[in-house]
Amino acid sequence: MFDWLQNLSDWLIYSVFNIAQGTKLGDALNFFVYDTIKILILLFLITTVMGVVNSYFPVDKIRNYLSRNKLFGLEYLFASTFGAITPFCSCSSVPLFIGFVKGGIPLGVTFAFLITSPLVNEVAIAMFIGMFGLKATLIYVSSGILLGMIGGFILGKLKLEKHLSPWVQGVLANAEREGDLEEEKLTFSKRLPSIFKEALSIIKGVFWYIIIGIGIGAMMHGFIPTGFFEAYISKDNPFAVPIVVILGVPMYSNAAGVLPIIQVFVQKGIPIGTAIAFMMAVVGLSIPEATMLKKVMTWKLIAIFFGVVAICIIISGYVFNLILYK
Repeated sequence: MFDWLQNLSDWLIYSVFNIAQGTKLGDALNFFVYDTIKILILLFLITTVMGVVNSYFPVDKIRNYLSRNKLFGLEYLFASTFGAITPFCSCSSVPLFIGFVKGGIPLGVTFAFLITSPLVNEVAIAMFIGMFGLKATLIYVSSGILLGMIGGFILGKLKLEKHLSPWVQGVLANAEREGDLEEEKLTFSKRLPSIFKEALSIIKGVFWYIIIGIGIGAMMHGFIPTGFFEAYISKDNPFAVPIVVILGVPMYSNAAGVLPIIQVFVQKGIPIGTAIAFMMAVVGLSIPEATMLKKVMTWKLIAIFFGVVAICIIISGYVFNLILYK
């Protein structure tokens, strides 16, 4: 989908700026250019699409449907499954999170999407099958969706809406007012200028958080060596799973980027559950993601979100080891 952007980033960094490919600085800058442009494009497209949806489907009706209808947990399954079929990393999922919240989707259901989206996608599935086989892949995909459902359900029951940032509260208030104007029956062409204006307003609101977050991620991506963690995650350490989760959070990569590292870990005798827990922490939780989420959440909500997901990842890591490690 974004191959053209990767080629553009390669050309800009390695040809225009003449920075050697494979160097720490080159990798970091390439990562920064690629992810910044990609996320800004996604943010504009997604907020525009959500603006169109919100324009025709008032926020209060969506919220009332999801809150009043007894779906018996299926809303969490739908959100997690949707997350699994969207090829976004954790930071790329943030624009969708904003759109979901703006669209009146319950916070727990929105979290279910945010948790699963970076963990499971078609690229990760294809690589996983090639590296670890079909059985491990099926267990991983199922656990990724289940992790999103359980994490989203727990976070939803905690009633954390009050910990959304004042900026998001303002966005929601504007969305409510837009819903009240729905009766005007405006044509699509008349709605479009206000939709674009709202999308640009959201981009302006989160722009510097995106830049700072991706900048941190790029530095970590380019300058933290792969072998840095190996001393801490041997198979003889019963606390290896929580340790790798804690160590993985500062990192930032997508599933495709970290899977080759996980394969090496497993080849060196590290239990697959421990390795996958590390992967989930790197992909599903990150300091750059927290930086971007600060625009839409308070630090308390971010800490609760990270804590719940980290606990779920640790449990899944031990379960993976019981099922798959020989």
